[in-house]
Amino acid sequence: MKCLLVSDLHYGLKQFDWVLSTAADFDVVILAGDHLDITSNVDIRAQSTVVLKYLRRLSPITKTIVCSGNHDLDSRSPNGEKVARWLGKVRQLGIPTDFESLEVGEVLFTICPWWDGPVTRDEVGAHIARDRAKVKGKWIWVYHAPPDQSPTSWGGRKYFGDAQLSAWIEEFQPDMVLTGHIHQSPFSAEGSWVDRLGSTWVFNSGRYRGPEPAHITFDTDAEMAVWFSLAGAEYVQLDRALERPVAELTELPAWLTSSDRDRDPSPG
Repeated sequence: MKCLLVSDLHYGLKQFDWVLSTAADFDVVILAGDHLDITSNVDIRAQSTVVLKYLRRLSPITKTIVCSGNHDLDSRSPNGEKVARWLGKVRQLGIPTDFESLEVGEVLFTICPWWDGPVTRDEVGAHIARDRAKVKGKWIWVYHAPPDQSPTSWGGRKYFGDAQLSAWIEEFQPDMVLTGHIHQSPFSAEGSWVDRLGSTWVFNSGRYRGPEPAHITFDTDAEMAVWFSLAGAEYVQLDRALERPVAELTELPAWLTSSDRDRDPSPG
């Protein structure tokens, strides 16, 4: 199964255009939070309307997964914590989002929201615990923030990760966690787009402005992940130990150059 991970598009419409243009090459496209930009002059409601139009165009092309990030919070729950209520309309498009799961063959994707307080945090923990019983093969979490004390959460001067996520990873040991949030981590000397905590691979694609977003592609059959950005391309073999410095990619692997979707498994 060939997957594409992007995050932190922040209402960058050219980057959404790029995702649409390349989506057909992948079995699953994951957008790991911060689709909107609270610093933009465009009203957040107008932004969500436009992003929903992109997602409506994306969903017929390939399986799509969307989780919320901190920029996506537009309402408050009954307990007073911030939530991304507009993502309910994403669910109406048939796209799995916060607190949902997607089974593709024997791969289970667990989709987690950005939590703003203890009630939502505990709900996320319960969601993860319930999904553990569903795991048949690989288990992949989609979670906007990277774990704390990881190169994937290094901001240049300190770590900005989620300590609770670190605890959940230690307890449940999923195969992968797909994140974003800390834009500069892959581009900082002490940061990285990839980490490994126990048996769990952690990825953060990073962010910069431009028509093509930084992105990660991975193939669960080829056991390989590749990071592409303006800084170059690097890769890791998922069936081997993580080595640093991470290897530069010198030639595109066959699974990445092929547009063959015949291997695409049906949802479970």
